Amino acid sequence: MSATLSFTAPTAHGPRDLTLAYARVGDGEPLVLLHGIGHHRQAWDPVVDILATERDVIAVDLPGFGESPALPPGLPHDLPTTSAVLGAFCAALGLDRPHVAGNSLGGLLALELGRENLVRSVTALSPAGFWTRAERRYAFGVLTGMRRTARSLPLPLVERLSRTAVGRTALTSTIYARPGRRSPDAVVAETLALAHAEGFAETLRAGRSVLFTDDVSGIPVTVAWGSRDRLLVPRQGVRAKRTIPRARLVRLPGCGHVPMNDDPALVARVVLDGSRAQEASAARTSFSTVAL
Repeated sequence: MSATLSFTAPTAHGPRDLTLAYARVGDGEPLVLLHGIGHHRQAWDPVVDILATERDVIAVDLPGFGESPALPPGLPHDLPTTSAVLGAFCAALGLDRPHVAGNSLGGLLALELGRENLVRSVTALSPAGFWTRAERRYAFGVLTGMRRTARSLPLPLVERLSRTAVGRTALTSTIYARPGRRSPDAVVAETLALAHAEGFAETLRAGRSVLFTDDVSGIPVTVAWGSRDRLLVPRQGVRAKRTIPRARLVRLPGCGHVPMNDDPALVARVVLDGSRAQEASAARTSFSTVAL
C-alpha cells in the first residue's frame, strides 16, 4: 500500500512539519527500508515480497527523493537532520524501534539510527561513509555524471534504451552488476527519479564531510557488500568491520552497488537473518565473515 505521512519532526533547527511517501506491506515485526542517493523506494521492489512473508515492511522515499518533497528551507539534507526526520517518521507511524535496512546513503542512515539506539537491528548494504578522500571524490564524480546524464536524456530516448539489455546496461551498469535483469519500466522510473530528485545536490554536498567513525553497540548489525560494487569499492567493507567490530560482514558474490536487483533471494536472506534479533548469535554462524 502506497501512502504519504505528514508529521512534525523535532530537528536541531526547531520543530518542522514534513511529509514522506512510503509503501507498506506484510505482517510481523516492522522493517524500514532506506534507499540510496538519487534513487527511490522502488529500488527495494525485487525483495519486498520475500521480506513481507516475515516482516511488516515499510519502504520510504527519503526527503527530496522519489515522491517525498525536499526538506523545508533552512533544514540541511545532512546526516543528523535526516536521521531525526526518520526517527520522527517512525514514531508517527507507531513503530517502536523497528528493524532497518539501507543501501548506500540508506545504509549510512541505518547505521546512524542504530548508533542512536532508535532501531532493533541494522542491515547496511554497501553503506556510504567508509571511504577515503579519494574514494569519496571518485564516487561523487560518478554520481554527478549519472545525474547530469539522466537530466539530459529526453524521455523518449530513455524509454527506447530501456527496451533492450544493451540500453539498460548503458543506463544502469554503474549500480547493477546484472543490469539486463532490471525491467524496462523500472529503468525508466529510476532514471526519472534521479533526474528529478530535489534533494540530490544538497545531500551530495552534505556528504563531503561524512565519515562514519563510531561503533554501533547493543543491537545486531550486518554489513554486506557486493563483490562487483563499482561505486563504493568492496574494500570499504573491511573498514566498516574495523569501525564496528561486532558487525557481521557478508560478501554478496556477483552483486553490484544496488544488490537487491542482482540477487534478490540472497539479499532478502541477509536482511531477514540480520533482523532476527532473538537469534543474533545463531545468525552470526549462518554466514562466514569474508575478507573483501
